[in-house]
Amino acid sequence: MVCGTAWVDETFRQLEPAVQLHWQVRDGQSVPAGAVLFSVQGPARAILTGERTALNFLQLLSGTATVTQRHVAAVAGTQCRVLDTRKTLPGLRTAQKYAVACGGGSNHRIGLHDLILLKENHVAAAGSIGAAVRQARSQFPGLRVEVETENLAQLDEALAVGADIIMLDDFSLEDMRRAVAVNRASARPAKLEASGGVSLDALREIAATGVDFVSVGALTKHVRAIDLSMRFE
Repeated sequence: MVCGTAWVDETFRQLEPAVQLHWQVRDGQSVPAGAVLFSVQGPARAILTGERTALNFLQLLSGTATVTQRHVAAVAGTQCRVLDTRKTLPGLRTAQKYAVACGGGSNHRIGLHDLILLKENHVAAAGSIGAAVRQARSQFPGLRVEVETENLAQLDEALAVGADIIMLDDFSLEDMRRAVAVNRASARPAKLEASGGVSLDALREIAATGVDFVSVGALTKHVRAIDLSMRFE
């Protein structure tokens, strides 16, 4: 799946405005092996200077989009959505999250400013899940609050304090099913997110438990770049 055309365009634009690119594909398009993605015309010095940087962007982002597409296909037909995480390459978070979207995935929070995620260290510092959520809501009343839980007892705590999203971290499939049942029976159900060591092979079973989201750090962390090359004619 192709992704990163704008980064290729910008690489050559900054080097030499006279360089012209002619794309034969678009972001989000699946292409067969051996396909020609674009042609480029202009001064040889500028083309060779920008070649590796441009291909690095295109290879990396296409790799992210491609692996995301495979994960999304694994949950097709369920109500579950595949999310990315903040485990991105330094300096490339926006680019990789764009690639996830091109692959059909959904973006989790971009940073610390758009959603509060209370993890085990936050809970330990605050003293309890309830205390952590209350502090978060008092300081940032306009933001949704997500709580990481490691067992069903913590799930009950997060539900009792009204968390918007509850992360089920490293839950077994059976405990995920129980969590879904408990959540649906609660007075104020939250959205449930499965997380922790999620593999592509297990993804379908996880989605079938009834969780709303599955977050997969490997989409942006364990990236295998697509092999691309540029050839002079």
